[in-house]
Order: sequence, then structure tokens, then C-alpha cells
Amino acid sequence: MDTIELKNTLPSVFVTRNDVQSDIWHQTVTLERGQIYLVEAASGTGKSSLCSYLIGYRQDYEGIICFDGKNIRSLTVKDWVEVRKRSISCLFQELRLFPGLTAYENVAIKNSLTGCKRKKKIKAWFEALGIADKIHTPVGRMSFGQQQRVALIRALVQPFDFLLLDEPVSHLDDRNAALLGELLTEEVRVREAGMVVTSVGKHIRLNYDKTFRL
Repeated sequence: MDTIELKNTLPSVFVTRNDVQSDIWHQTVTLERGQIYLVEAASGTGKSSLCSYLIGYRQDYEGIICFDGKNIRSLTVKDWVEVRKRSISCLFQELRLFPGLTAYENVAIKNSLTGCKRKKKIKAWFEALGIADKIHTPVGRMSFGQQQRVALIRALVQPFDFLLLDEPVSHLDDRNAALLGELLTEEVRVREAGMVVTSVGKHIRLNYDKTFRL
């Protein structure tokens, strides 16, 4: 997948409003593979909704969203399985980890779908993000900031053309946010992937190609 296009897209809940001012909603926007985007937003402006639309979890929007020129409303369940497996990976704001499983088990479940990364690489990421000592700890016993890093590693253990990150450093200090940023920069460069980062204030310090205000 090389492009994601939004054409006059707007969350259905906003349709009756006449005060929506946005660089994305009700605009024509093209996101390109290989580019890094920051989406700055206030709470309640549809930031998480945007990620859910792009990953196909929700369809409560007006307008059109296309992948490489194809309207995503025409995608079948089988098509979406492949999109989520090989084209788009997402770190959700609420993380969606399994609290009863260990940090490594949460990552391994995702990795087993494609065998994208070797165990040695996954362990290296845990080390790089400062949570190597938590690798066999049940996620439910970890802090939210530690869980964010586990969820980020899980998002990386699959092929992708675009990586969606919904408030990925909301519970990280500056040092750990910087470590995460370095890891992400390297991964998207190697994969020649696009990345969309959302933020309601604090965000990863990256060399963004474009910033949108939602």
C-alpha cells in the first residue's frame, strides 16, 4: 500500500455541527508511504476515531477513505484481515493487551501470525526500551507506561506499510519517549513505511514531514 486518501471524510457524530475546523475532516488529504505525520488534536475531535477508520474497526463516517485509490467500504472481511496483517499496524490508545499474559506472550501472539521477527530481535527491543526485566511479567502487573512500550513492540512484529500510533507516549517520561522515537525512526526507515502519530499535547520528537491539526 502506497497511499491512504481521505476525501471529505467526517465522523458521523460531527455531521450536524457547523463549527468543525480541521486539516483532515472535510478536506482532501493524502498520506504517503515513507512519510511521517503528526496529527495534533484536542480531546473529542476524533483522533482515535481516525485510527479506527483507517484500521477498519469503525465505519461511522461520511465521505470516502481509499487505499491506493480503492474505497475501503468495498473491502471484504478477508481483505481487512490481510490489511491488518500485512499493510497497517496500529498502537491503540487503550493498548488492548491481555492482562493475564506476560509481556512477551502478548507480543508472541501477534508475531505468530506472520513470523515477522525473530525472538532475538524482540528481546533486543525489550532491552532498548528499558523493560527487559519485565519480559516475563504479566501485563496486568505492569505500569501503564511499561504497557505502552509492550504494545509498541507488539505493533512492530508484523509487516506494515503504515504504522498508526494513537498517543504512544502519553505515560512516558522524556527519556523513554526519546528511546521509543529512536527505535521507531529506524524501523520505518528500514521498512520504508509511513507513520501517523496522534497527540493531544505531548508527542514523540521526530522529524515530521507534515503536521495536521484535527
